[in-house]
Amino acid sequence: MMASSSFESSALVYGVGIAVLSSFINGSTCVLHKKGILRARTKGGSYLTDIIWWSGTIATVVGQIGNFVAYNAAPAVLVTPLGALGVIFGATLASVVLKEHLTILGKLGCTLCCCGSAVLIIHSPKSDNVTSRIQLEERLEDPVVLVYISLVVLLLVILIGWMVPAHGKSNIMVYVAICSLLGSFTVPCCKGLGLAAGDAFDQTSTAQTRAALLFSGLVCTLVVSILIQFTFINKALEVYSSHMFEAIYYVMFTSTVILASAILFREWTSVNVVDCLGMLCGLTTVSIGVVLLCISQDALLIWKQTKGPGKSE
Repeated sequence: MMASSSFESSALVYGVGIAVLSSFINGSTCVLHKKGILRARTKGGSYLTDIIWWSGTIATVVGQIGNFVAYNAAPAVLVTPLGALGVIFGATLASVVLKEHLTILGKLGCTLCCCGSAVLIIHSPKSDNVTSRIQLEERLEDPVVLVYISLVVLLLVILIGWMVPAHGKSNIMVYVAICSLLGSFTVPCCKGLGLAAGDAFDQTSTAQTRAALLFSGLVCTLVVSILIQFTFINKALEVYSSHMFEAIYYVMFTSTVILASAILFREWTSVNVVDCLGMLCGLTTVSIGVVLLCISQDALLIWKQTKGPGKSE
């Protein structure tokens, strides 16, 4: 029992460490893509021929691999909030590379994101409830899970088919909603692949065929989800500020992943009332920080005392 507990603790630390590194890598992707798009626009060509854009694409692949490892070593609701570090790094990098000015309000927003994420990590569950392929298959057959997946697919069809042509270039939430909802598939697929891989490649397993089908289905879902996310992230960066998109995307993505994890993996069953309130406070703090980061470009914090109505100019 002691050895098992020690192994779980080591895996947890390993997963958190990989998640932190991946967050910094992911934080650079939007900035690199945005820089590549701006360079291509200046030259009058396609960003698909720009080396900086491709470096952002490579960073995306590396970050996704890191996420895959992290999600299979620690609960999703513990790993996902660490993305706030990527928001902070992305905002800082954008101010240097893209000359997107980071004001005092923006810096305060970054600080709140970091503090809120720390609270989320402290109060999040530290163990997985779904630890085998058989348990995963049972959860995927749950009517509640099937209804949730159907609703997400329906919302994606509405957003992509109707909202994008009508409001995509005037409302950032359209692109953010699409990419965030796809997180309901990408994160569970990453965890599911780790659970199904053992039986899928085990020649002696009696359920190899069934496991291989599950593994193939998860791979296809993951690839399609990532490609759609990748497409709409670049569409958003053509129109909106990189750190604004990344900040709002982080909050929405975190929220949808926590919800999907709660429904599919039931990671909340081992969390008490105090921890639930702590995670709610942490998510609220992060959300406020992101709002400050988003409005920092348009709002000014003035330290000087303004002149009263009775005083002359």
